[in-house]
Amino acid sequence: MAISASDVIPLSHARANFSELAEDVRGGAEKLITKNGEAYIAIIDAKRLDYYHQLERERIHLLLIDEASKGLAEVAAGRVQDARAALTAIKKRRAAA
Repeated sequence: MAISASDVIPLSHARANFSELAEDVRGGAEKLITKNGEAYIAIIDAKRLDYYHQLERERIHLLLIDEASKGLAEVAAGRVQDARAALTAIKKRRAAA
């Protein structure tokens, strides 16, 4: 949902009209509060905030699945090494240095 010019509110106006703004937000609007002419905070409906958080968690899960898939592809292609063997090789290199 795009924020229109009428949804950009100076902080002083928001303080004076908070109840009205809250009702607008409950009705589906999103309000961007500005301070000194710059974006400061946003007011959104609590249900929409929950939805945004759910989307963020789902995105994180998808990224983890993608990383696991890449790791499995590396294993299948033989481009990985056993952890113990890797640590042993590192220790040998350090001892030789």
